[in-house]
Amino acid sequence: MPSVLDVVVVGAGPNGLTAAVELARRGYSVAVFEARDTVGGGARTEELTLPGFRHDPCSAVHPLGIASPAFGAMPLARYGLEWLHPPLPMAHPFLDGTAAVLSRSIAETAASFGPRDAGAYRRLVTPFAARWDTLLRDFMALPLTALPRDPVTLARFGLAGLPPSTWLMRRFKDDRAKALFAGLVAHVIAPLEGLATSAVGLVFALAAHTGGWPVARGGSQSISDALAAYLKDLGGQIHTDFEVKRLDDLPPARAYVFDTSPLALARIAGLGRHYDGYRYGASVFKIDYALDGPVPWTAEAPRRAGTVQIGASSAEVGAALRAASREGRAPEAPFLITAQPSLVDPSRAPEGKHVFWAYGHVPGGWDGDLTDAVERQLERFAPGFRDRILARATAGPPQLAARNANYIGGDIACGAADGLQLLLRPRPGLRPYRTPHPAVFLCSSATPPGPGVHGMSGHNAAKAVWRRLNATG
Repeated sequence: MPSVLDVVVVGAGPNGLTAAVELARRGYSVAVFEARDTVGGGARTEELTLPGFRHDPCSAVHPLGIASPAFGAMPLARYGLEWLHPPLPMAHPFLDGTAAVLSRSIAETAASFGPRDAGAYRRLVTPFAARWDTLLRDFMALPLTALPRDPVTLARFGLAGLPPSTWLMRRFKDDRAKALFAGLVAHVIAPLEGLATSAVGLVFALAAHTGGWPVARGGSQSISDALAAYLKDLGGQIHTDFEVKRLDDLPPARAYVFDTSPLALARIAGLGRHYDGYRYGASVFKIDYALDGPVPWTAEAPRRAGTVQIGASSAEVGAALRAASREGRAPEAPFLITAQPSLVDPSRAPEGKHVFWAYGHVPGGWDGDLTDAVERQLERFAPGFRDRILARATAGPPQLAARNANYIGGDIACGAADGLQLLLRPRPGLRPYRTPHPAVFLCSSATPPGPGVHGMSGHNAAKAVWRRLNATG
């Protein structure tokens, strides 16, 4: 190791690893320090239930990963990353035995909403899908001072996306489209009435139509392992089992980049109360299942979908979000996001068996048990589900926070993704990656563009770092 490194990165999640790769590619000496014994952060894979059943403890489905401009510019396939696409990206079943779907095809998706809303959906998404690659680059790079590549389309997207999702859903006459769109918004655990929640739903829908909602072969750990292997080939170093409590614990460097919560960064770097205004939000109660066969969905479409949303109506989805994020209680009928990666990746489970996970939203720090409520919901749409369970591993907010230090109170978004904080993280301003310490930077999901395994927060932070290093010589 050089006597003085160019850059030290704290935290080996996807954003920390991406920042390290971007800097190493430009010839800087880089070392990463990770408190856990393996890299990964929110992109890990572990045997949580039974031998041979490989679960993703956090993120499992990656619409923003396959679409990521940062990942797309790296030769990650050379290091073992392979995206696998289920026949359907997502399905949203209803109690009558039918389902709306989010398909790669806009026409198929629109048709699943019924004739009264098919045209409205096509008119909503088609103009943006045609310009998605450029729009996504502009959207995921904000807020930066550089001019957008397609300001007209970005402005049109802003007009559609900045209002609350409840406004956008007025375009639809029937509840099938409203319920599916409400579920898309719920992926960031934001109340449906919040600012820019329309944009959240649109981003997830457009990602499905343009790139799909894939899983990584072998599990989400494959993403982290590919980034780590690429970094090592570039000359970067990775140190695991290294908990950082003070800046002095780290070797001398020209810049320090933190893939941590703002709270941890302030404590380690001595930034005092700089991030005191940053809010942490609701959490989830997650259950990983080992199953003795596929989930017995009543509707046909969920049997082909990598992700299945569970909410009987848009009102039920909205009520569950309000209970967890505003009313401080666990919902009686939780809205569930579920994933069935072994549908397309048989390496995740022994032959004929399956892995499956589901989570419902709960208040931050909640220490109750949502298992019965989750399984009651699943039984409404997949009768006999409980009979397929071989083993389960549960994780509420305390367990999630213990598993990943960035999840304060179990907040898997590394900070509430609602209101102005959805757009301006971790503080209002044009330099979200910089801190009061000129050599210290933040690159976690607490910075734009926010939650998800896409590496763009690390990519954007790396730009800020190399600008500073170039300016200081």
